[in-house]
Amino acid sequence: MMKYEKAILEHLLDKYERSKSFTGDNRIGQSFSVKLVKLFPKYGDEAEYDLFCSLNDAVSELESMEYITSKRKKNGIIDTVTLNVQILDDIYRYISRTPKAQTNEQLISLLDTYSDKNELLTRFCDAQKIRMSQNKKAEYFDGDVTEYEKLLKAVAMVFDVSEETFIRDYSIKVFGDSKTFESIKSKVKRLLFQYGDFPDEDTILEDLNIIKNPGHVYVKGNAVIVIKGQRLDLSELNGDIAVSSALLPEISSINVTGSRVMTIENLTTFNAFHEKDTFAVYLGGYHNSHRRNFIRKIYQDNPDSEYYHFGDIDAGGFYILLHLRAKTCVHFMPYHMGIPELQKFKAYTKHLTDNDKKRLAALNGSEFSDTVNYMLEHDCKLEQEAFDII
Repeated sequence: MMKYEKAILEHLLDKYERSKSFTGDNRIGQSFSVKLVKLFPKYGDEAEYDLFCSLNDAVSELESMEYITSKRKKNGIIDTVTLNVQILDDIYRYISRTPKAQTNEQLISLLDTYSDKNELLTRFCDAQKIRMSQNKKAEYFDGDVTEYEKLLKAVAMVFDVSEETFIRDYSIKVFGDSKTFESIKSKVKRLLFQYGDFPDEDTILEDLNIIKNPGHVYVKGNAVIVIKGQRLDLSELNGDIAVSSALLPEISSINVTGSRVMTIENLTTFNAFHEKDTFAVYLGGYHNSHRRNFIRKIYQDNPDSEYYHFGDIDAGGFYILLHLRAKTCVHFMPYHMGIPELQKFKAYTKHLTDNDKKRLAALNGSEFSDTVNYMLEHDCKLEQEAFDII
């Protein structure tokens, strides 16, 4: 089989599989044709005689097998070629192509298998079955059913990770090797962000305890932490300390000696932050189970302290704050995340992307409505590194 024969049949089958005839919704018989010069633009170029001859030979060969019919002009130039839909099975076999109907059956079987694994997969699988009923491609499907199952399997087990787990170890647990998950990690993150409730796509895996490197909680300011009987007064230090996730369960008490606790989204701001009377915790944009447990411990030992979150004045910053509240059950208040800061540091604001506008619009009617409306009206957002609150 010549490459031109395969290209012609692939194109015609693509047209067929996108049609209402394929789904059975068309009451009138359709034909599936293409002008040869449209498929091969140089076919009409007199300087491309070898191509002209090769394509004519390919069409003649396909016609001899009755896979297509053609219309030719008086000068022998082929105008159009048309698929013979009466022998589709033979055509699929000839070019070693799996029929879309067969692939769809396999995909639906997979979606049915994984749809009850967790709520997120239920939403995802139901949405894909609706798409396929409309003859649309399932999201994240690139034509390989085996690879698609790997994606579903990874998402099915991702919520069962209760302790910090390295990416390679999660891959071994799920797939039996250390590299498979890395190859589909980007798709997993996009799917989780699209169908789940996460403030930021980049930090989803860390939020679910799947990490590349060991986690730490960075803290500084007015607090006394007791770890296995050892008392550490952070107010006596000039900088911050990092408490590894392995040590967090060993903390017996956290006494906030200032009046408030401040979680900070970005590292640059955390490093520059030196407000008195405050115990600061670097959130890193995300908060996995260890960070959440640490914050719950702070609140348990210091229920009368004031709790604030300092983040970017953008959709992500607001969603991180809402996510922080929901996951810790601590009512953090926004800190320097309003209109006054947008006005004061106007020169450092950035324009909103289309995705920014969509996510901000979803916050209308919330406690952030005034700020959100200002941002949408003035096309602006502000990263917290842009200003110094000292």
